[in-house]
Amino acid sequence: MAHGPAVKMGKDNASAYKTRLGIWMFLAYTIVYAGFIVINSTMPSLMQEVIFGQTLAIIYGFGLLLLALVQAVIYNSLCNRAEARLNN
Repeated sequence: MAHGPAVKMGKDNASAYKTRLGIWMFLAYTIVYAGFIVINSTMPSLMQEVIFGQTLAIIYGFGLLLLALVQAVIYNSLCNRAEARLNN
């Protein structure tokens, strides 16, 4: 017994917006991540600096994780609004 789609799939008028938004958010994350890689490659001693009781490496690493989570929530919210606006 196969399960079909829950809803009828049609044309997604928000697809271009979602693609553009995803690319821009990916580029923003890539720039922040590239900064992490550049610092680790060129000035590894800088990552040993203690800030707020932790090393910069730990703070930057958790910052990258938090940034990805925040971007995912923002992307979902903006895409849901665009779908509601453009697909009705």
